[in-house]
Amino acid sequence: MLTAAGAGLLTGLSLIVAIGAQNAFVLRQGLARQYVGPVVLVCAVSDAVLILAGVSGIGAIVEHAGWVLDVVRWLGVAFLATYGVLSLHRARKPETLEAARAGVGSRRTAVGRALALTYLNPHVYLDTVLLVGSIANQHGDSGRWWFAAGAAAASILWFTGLGYGAGFGQRLLSTARAWQVLDVLIGLTMLAIALSLALS
Repeated sequence: MLTAAGAGLLTGLSLIVAIGAQNAFVLRQGLARQYVGPVVLVCAVSDAVLILAGVSGIGAIVEHAGWVLDVVRWLGVAFLATYGVLSLHRARKPETLEAARAGVGSRRTAVGRALALTYLNPHVYLDTVLLVGSIANQHGDSGRWWFAAGAAAASILWFTGLGYGAGFGQRLLSTARAWQVLDVLIGLTMLAIALSLALS
């Protein structure tokens, strides 16, 4: 149980810790210190819902068509390997994330933007629904729910830390070197997960 939860936590963190539109928006809101709570809540709850949908949906499909898990697994391997290579390539020419000095105008606008950046991003479905769901199902009937709990906990930890910790790390996160190191770590982690999936 704890092993599956730990694997879910690490997988969730490796997938979510990326310099994407959603994370950049949470970071900007954190730096501006505007509507951080609602934005973090939307992102974390959305991830948890999508993870649970992936675990339960993929599990139901696999019961009737076991070959689907193999297809999803190899799609995951291709996606993770590509993502890892692109992260390593991005690290060669790092760019500083210029955080917005002012956040959005209202709470409704902030929440709406967080929802749009979450649900209009095709990668969120690959990551949380297909990929996390397929990895979770390799942990058996009860283990998959512990894996999902770990992955959901990763989202809560990441978005909370990113949103509320942004103000404290403003100087560090504004350097090109910090983003370069982060991209290298993300790239290596993605390639490691892709390899473990391919060999499983």
